[in-house]
Amino acid sequence: MTEANQELDARNLNCPLPILKAKKTINKMESGQVLRILATDPGSVKDFEAFARQTGNELLESTESGDEFHFLLQKK
Repeated sequence: MTEANQELDARNLNCPLPILKAKKTINKMESGQVLRILATDPGSVKDFEAFARQTGNELLESTESGDEFHFLLQKK
């Protein structure tokens, strides 16, 4: 399991807030660092896949646990 440098709790937030908060957080991180995101919006799965493609950051992991979605995003 990849170790995260920072964690973002975006649970109970709906689109586009999880992406906007992740973008703001990852912009403050250094290249190579990993951000763990916790979300409850089912749309966040496709949103974070698209976000990674558009920004060049790498989506290392996308998992579902009950009603939660967990993502590991590595800054380019």
